[in-house]
Amino acid sequence: MSVSELEADLSADERDGLDLIRETGGIHQSDFWKELDVSSRKGSRIAEALADSGLIQREETVYDGHNTYYLEPAPRDLDFSLLMADDMLSPFIGEEEVDPQADAFSQWMMNLAYEEY
Repeated sequence: MSVSELEADLSADERDGLDLIRETGGIHQSDFWKELDVSSRKGSRIAEALADSGLIQREETVYDGHNTYYLEPAPRDLDFSLLMADDMLSPFIGEEEVDPQADAFSQWMMNLAYEEY
């Protein structure tokens, strides 16, 4: 199941929780439920559901002298296929300016056009 399909199945509270974790880049669960304005029990259930679905990582930690979890976004699989034409990487990657008359650009465009057939 894709990330977008997983996200489509989230409840409103789970969606809010996932957004919070992504916006902060990571948050302790003891702060997570407070930020969401839900009970600690509900916050735990939200965090556990998100972790079980693979949308976040939940790691045990000690924070302010208490055992808690650190919640952070799960790494996403990046799709570089849109940057590829056959086995050539787009000439726009890493270049300040690309000369549309350059051989590298022309070859990449021809490979891109060839893939469509």
